[in-house]
Order: sequence, then structure tokens, then C-alpha cells
Amino acid sequence: MKTMTNHNDQLVIGGHAFQSRLILGSGKFSLDMTQAVIEHGAVEIVTLALRRANIGGQENILEYIPKGITLLPNTSGARNAEEAVRIARLAREIGCGNFVKLEVIQDAKYLLPDNYETIKATEILAREGFIVMPYMYPDLNVARSLADAGAATIMPLGAPIGSNKGLCTKDFIAILVEEIDLPIIVDAGIGRPSQACEAMEMGVAAVMCNTAIATAGNIALMASAFKQAVEAGRAAYLSGLGRVLHGQAEASSPLTGFLEE
Repeated sequence: MKTMTNHNDQLVIGGHAFQSRLILGSGKFSLDMTQAVIEHGAVEIVTLALRRANIGGQENILEYIPKGITLLPNTSGARNAEEAVRIARLAREIGCGNFVKLEVIQDAKYLLPDNYETIKATEILAREGFIVMPYMYPDLNVARSLADAGAATIMPLGAPIGSNKGLCTKDFIAILVEEIDLPIIVDAGIGRPSQACEAMEMGVAAVMCNTAIATAGNIALMASAFKQAVEAGRAAYLSGLGRVLHGQAEASSPLTGFLEE
């Protein structure tokens, strides 16, 4: 069964247009499963940790990513802006392009992003022509600063990395959707397709998934489930969600007149 796709409804990041709104975080996948997940999820953007792009090495993730996929190198492991900038520059040097998922994390226990070092790195990398997609703790003032610094998207966490807890920061993400004129992409914490659908219904531009798919019993099937959930959530958002009644009910069919003579 074919999925209906509105080709006019594109995700645009840094002037580049994409049909898929599901982004794959590849960090927890075995290399031989990466291609299958990309295909079943109809993914067009895939993150890439620099340490997995072993040019000339025995195992190179680049060999498992199909042609036509946009690489999104991340600065995983960076503890400050200086380290993040260095990693981004190295990724571009080895041919990964101008996209970069900016991660600056000092906190080793909760893996929460350092918003202020992220702003510094965003400003430097944007000046150098990178398409910067910063991972951040959802905070409106920080999001505004990232936008002013030249970020191409804002990527708030839904819950701590790898937790699969879902949209713990839902109310704060909703504020970003309302106030920031950049694509808002939920990154980290999404654990189920239903949660991805809920995020898309809120009006976020895209969802990134890694652990939720990588830890599933059937990885390829779960990738397909996330694809469909993201598409359903986007369609629901575009259609305009129905109203919610509180403290009362409303019949969907007339309750009177049927038996009247």
C-alpha cells in the first residue's frame, strides 16, 4: 500500500529541501543494520559520529549509507565550544559536507547539553558556512540566541538521551514552536511511534530517532512504524486538529427525533 505524500510540504533546512521528516541518529546501530533502517524508515538525513567514519579503516559507516542520503555529522564528545568547532571542521575536511548537528555536553551523568557553549559554537560555525543544527535544552531565550547566532534549526530534547521517556519537555517545546521562526526538530528521548506522532501533531518540523529503533525487537519494522507515525502526525497538524471539550460531551449523531411520529 502506497503512502500519500504531499510533495509541496517539504522540510527545508539551510536551503535544502527534504520529503522525509524522520531523521535517523545512527550511533546505536550495528553497521549492517544501518542501511535497512534507512530504507524502511525512508530516511533522508542520517547522523554520523566522526569516530565511525574511519577512512581506510576496517569498518566505515559511510560504506553502509546509501547514495543520496544527507550526512549530518555530530560533535558528540565535545565538552566545550572549541572542541565542537574542531570536530565540525574535521568532518567537513573528510568530505561530510556542511551540515553539522552541534552537541556540547559536559554533564556525564544526565548528558544534558550545555546551552551557552552551544551558542558560542553556533556563532563560529555559522560564520564559516556550516548549516548548524544545535541540540539544546528547551529554553526560549537560548533558542532566540541560537537563531540570532545563525542556527538553521533548533533541536530541543524531548527527554534525556537514550531514555525513551518521550515528550517530558512537551510544554517547553510547544513554546519554541510558537515563538521561533526556524524548524523545530525534537531530538532525544522519543521512545515510541505514538510519541513521534504526538510531537508532529504539535507542529514540530521533524523528529530524530535512534535508541527507540535500535533497541526494538524488529528494527526494520520499527523504522517503518516511525515513518508512518511521523507522516500521520504531520498530516494531522496540517489538517487542523479537532476541538477538545472539557467537562461535557457532544453526540456525533442526533439523539432525538428518530422515533418521533
